[in-house]
Amino acid sequence: MENLRLQKFLADAGVASRRKSEEFIIAGRVSVNSKIITELGTKVSQNDVVCVDGSPVIPKAKLVYIMLHKPEGVITSVSDPQGRPVVMDFVKDIKERLFPVGRLDYDSSGLLLLTNDGKLAQKLTHPSYNVPKTYIANLRKIPSKEGLRAFKQGIKIDEGPKTSAAKIKILDKESCTVQITIKEGRNRQVRKMCDAIGCPVLSLKRVAMGSLKLGDLPRGKYRYLTEEEISNVSK
Repeated sequence: MENLRLQKFLADAGVASRRKSEEFIIAGRVSVNSKIITELGTKVSQNDVVCVDGSPVIPKAKLVYIMLHKPEGVITSVSDPQGRPVVMDFVKDIKERLFPVGRLDYDSSGLLLLTNDGKLAQKLTHPSYNVPKTYIANLRKIPSKEGLRAFKQGIKIDEGPKTSAAKIKILDKESCTVQITIKEGRNRQVRKMCDAIGCPVLSLKRVAMGSLKLGDLPRGKYRYLTEEEISNVSK
């Protein structure tokens, strides 16, 4: 945390509005490192102990939202006991402790959200929210009409119920490229669904998650979400 004016520190921590925090300071209710502070220009750092009426003020964690273009051959995890590359290797310059939202297979690429906002992560990954995830897949062959119909009606891929209805659209017959949208997050779901209709996946890239779009973000690079993107995905 950079040095902040004391009233901003208090406001950011949720103590009161900035104007009200200024009133607390002027009234002598705020101390920094056990010393009462009454000057509004005072700045504090993360190493300072700030109290209001004798009670310590705990700053709120800064919420961070990062979109990463995950390459193939990278584990969607914070660490790997086998020493394989993990997604956190691409954001080593970020100070905050982040975690990946959901899964993206080792051999798949594309959009992966990294954050420290547990509430948003729950919303994006819990089945009850039905957040759509869109992929571009290159298949070994183009699906038949029966295969396309099965995709849209649900397919038995594991123990348990069939998959929910999914969308599949042929983008290019020559390269066997399709666009697939699902609202679940079962393990390797897209690959298993394609296997089930006899069209194995050769490459798979996630291009959208809810309202978030990967766009032209280069592979292995990341960017912060915009305020508008954060607002839209939090609705």
